[in-house]
Amino acid sequence: MSAIYDLNYNISMKKIVYRKLAKDCTNFFLLTTFTISTIIWVLQAVNYLDFVIEDGHGFFVYFNYTMLSFPKIFSKIYPFAIFLAFSYILLEYEDKNELVIFWNFGIKKIDFINFFIKFSFVFVLLSLLLNALIVPYSQDKARSFIRSSDLDFFESMLKPRKFIDIVNNLTIYFDKKKENGELRNIFLHDQSNVDGGYQTTIAQYGRFETRNYKKILVLYNGKTINSINGKNSEFKFTKTDFNISNFSSITITQQKIKETSTIKLIQCVLIVNNLIIDIDGKLYNKIRNCSTDFEDLKNIYEEIYSRLIKPLYISFLIAISLLFILKSKSDPTFRASKLKIFSLGFLFTIFLESSSKFISINILQNLIVILLPFLFMFMIYFYFLAVLKVNKI
Repeated sequence: MSAIYDLNYNISMKKIVYRKLAKDCTNFFLLTTFTISTIIWVLQAVNYLDFVIEDGHGFFVYFNYTMLSFPKIFSKIYPFAIFLAFSYILLEYEDKNELVIFWNFGIKKIDFINFFIKFSFVFVLLSLLLNALIVPYSQDKARSFIRSSDLDFFESMLKPRKFIDIVNNLTIYFDKKKENGELRNIFLHDQSNVDGGYQTTIAQYGRFETRNYKKILVLYNGKTINSINGKNSEFKFTKTDFNISNFSSITITQQKIKETSTIKLIQCVLIVNNLIIDIDGKLYNKIRNCSTDFEDLKNIYEEIYSRLIKPLYISFLIAISLLFILKSKSDPTFRASKLKIFSLGFLFTIFLESSSKFISINILQNLIVILLPFLFMFMIYFYFLAVLKVNKI
């Protein structure tokens, strides 16, 4: 009866130990990730002011675009923060001799390693959710604010005696601006004609008005020259309206591959490789950025790899941090070993970021790259077993 009680007590204590360690690692990971991400986010937010200062978008667009960039920053910091958090907590426990207490208590190092490898799957799933769903959605949502934005601050962007081209296909020049907002000696060059022609308008003065939430430039005493297919026509006016809202900012508004949903990217790959039947290309035509072009297809493969395969390396990064438990701080080689492990972890995070460059349109090569995280995990786990067996710990 006493033996059963001791066994249950040991199991209960091990659960408490594992739960405490897992909680500490998770808390430090969240603290590290949010802290670093916030710092980078603030720095990027300053750069995003260009949407207001140069491109004429409003502060509402700027605010939403900036906020929605946070998940992308968070996902970039994620692997580094994982390794740093687990390494820091394990070294802190070692420094306080708490790991020695665990081993003396009867916790086997291989059981300790097995627990944290299993625990790492939680972070893998979170990374998959972040990279495959949240980041693409937030990036597309951010781009949608730009697509639907009018040029709220267009008027404030105009400077006298400078050619302004902050909107597509339109160049504006004026001589001076009076205190009442009136522009003098205006020159407009409009190249938005679908037939490849252009329209040049000259006016003595003009002013901006807002009608039905649209920005209108009202021009007075001028003339307009139209040139289409080499033929010119001219008409004079005493007053005419020039609709600025018909033009868009030079900011890129087209949906990028990084903003396309993961499901659509996978569908694209299946269609291109004839793995699913797409009658009359109905599905293919609905997927933006889906192309058989070499570079486009390679970019799609790289994006799928970044979203679905890179998160699998999280377990390996946590396994690298577990190398710290193989030696105690009393070991003469502990300091050198610690430096090697940190170097391995940092070098691997760099490799992880650049590993997508190994992706090509060659299916066999891609398959080898996809298998790498499983190969790395097998190698490091075999190393754990070999070291623990030799040292009988």
